[in-house]
Amino acid sequence: MKKFIEEFKAFALKGNMFEMAIGIIIGGAFTNIVKSLTDNLINPILNFVTGAAVYTWSDIAGFASSFVSALVNFLIMAFILFCMLKGVNKLMSFGQKKEETPTTKKCPFCRTEIDILATRCPNCTSVLEEKREPAEV
Repeated sequence: MKKFIEEFKAFALKGNMFEMAIGIIIGGAFTNIVKSLTDNLINPILNFVTGAAVYTWSDIAGFASSFVSALVNFLIMAFILFCMLKGVNKLMSFGQKKEETPTTKKCPFCRTEIDILATRCPNCTSVLEEKREPAEV
C-alpha cells in the first residue's frame, strides 16, 4: 500500500499533470469570457443595429457589468491558480539542493586546483588564458 501511495504521489505531482489541469481550468474560464463577450456586447450591438431590440441605459449598464464581472472572475481564478502552482513548485523543490557556482578550476598544465579567477597557476607558474567574450563592433 505504501508503494502505491508513493507511485500516486509521483504521478500527481508531475509538472506536466499540473500544467494540463491548469490549462483546462483556464480554458474553461476563458470560454466564459468569450460567452460573456458575445452575449453581453456583440449580440446587443447587432440587435440594436438591425432593429431587433431597443435597450435602455440600465440594460446597457447590465451588459457591461456582466462582461466586466466575467473578466474579474477570470483574473481572480488565474491569480489563485498561479499562487497554488507556485506553492506546489516550492514544495517539490523543498528537499533539493541548489547547484553552487564553482569557485575553483583545474590548471590545464599541472592539473592542481586553483581559484577560478586566477590568471597564473601558483603551483607551476603557468600563465592561464582567460575566457574573453568577443568584442562588439
